[in-house]
Amino acid sequence: MTETPAPPRTSPLHDRHEALGASFTDFGGWNMPVRYTSDLAEHHAVRTAAGLFDISHMAEFVVEGPRAAAFLDYVLAGRLSTMKIGKAKYSLVLAESGGIIDDVIVYRTGEQRFLVISNAGNRDAVAAAFETAQATWRPAPDASTGSATDARGTLTVEDVTDHYALIALQGPEARGILSSTPGVEITGTPLDELGYYAWTEGTFDGAPLFVARTGYTGEDGYELMISTAQAGALWDAALAAGADRGLVPCGLAARDTLRLEAGMPLYGHELSRDIVPAQAGLGRVVAVDKESFVGKDGLSSGPADAPVLVGLVSEGRRAGRAGYAVLHGDDTVGEITSGALSPTLGHPVAMAFVAPAASALGTELTIDVRGTRIPATVTALPFYRRNA
Repeated sequence: MTETPAPPRTSPLHDRHEALGASFTDFGGWNMPVRYTSDLAEHHAVRTAAGLFDISHMAEFVVEGPRAAAFLDYVLAGRLSTMKIGKAKYSLVLAESGGIIDDVIVYRTGEQRFLVISNAGNRDAVAAAFETAQATWRPAPDASTGSATDARGTLTVEDVTDHYALIALQGPEARGILSSTPGVEITGTPLDELGYYAWTEGTFDGAPLFVARTGYTGEDGYELMISTAQAGALWDAALAAGADRGLVPCGLAARDTLRLEAGMPLYGHELSRDIVPAQAGLGRVVAVDKESFVGKDGLSSGPADAPVLVGLVSEGRRAGRAGYAVLHGDDTVGEITSGALSPTLGHPVAMAFVAPAASALGTELTIDVRGTRIPATVTALPFYRRNA
């Protein structure tokens, strides 16, 4: 008997999105706004002013205990134990094969406490990876207890997704808008002193507010984590504060073209269990000198001619889309993973996995766009980089 799939989950802000006239899509098992008015208008607002995104579909895990840092060094590809409190770091959850289970951002919120944010569709996979790693991890004995078993037993991994909402405020006006949002008080590092990939503490109407200077658009901005009960009021306050600064609510369609221009990978497109970090240009994320971590042995077992991720630019208005073939002469050498007509640059851009022999910068390729071959040139990522 076939089980009926569970209905998509809704964000704590769903009623607000409906009131704003949003169109919705199923994303990672969540019914999320794909647009409010126009994909192009929302995209341009983020590049020129600011956009407000509901990203409450993302998953959050708290890893805590005396050996939390050592555990994350084992379960993630990067070295997290060297992070300072107040900082954030991009990392990867790997399978034993070396393939990518998910990409995550890790925030060190205390000497023994970390916040890990993963993608919505991979929430269960990341939870399972953490659970498996807890069972297989063999840490060095703790200096204070002399016991590896006791040290591992004090570690907790808690899925706190259902307790929080996430709101992203992105664009060149983001700092001014957040600073003027009624009810927001920054109690930690001031916004004008907060570095990129760092976080600070705050409150909103007295409720704890986590403010991270991170994002997925290629623009400056903040990701705000707050309890689900306070999310609606924060959303309303931010929109009101940004009304005269060009702030608009934005959906997932604009977020996708923004991250594509910024050369940021999307799980299920540029990242998967079949792709190892080096193929996706993420070899720098892996701390290969760590003595042991999940996936280390699998990283060196892939074929030498495995396809690698490149950027492609072309002229005209016809863009390559995910799944379109990439050719070198008459030979198919790869496949588009993400592509669009860039709203900012005015020409088509795409990311694709191609054979190493066809991956050098400047290589002339073609994209099969529904039977028509469109010339494309291999170029460096990202396609767009904001002014500092």
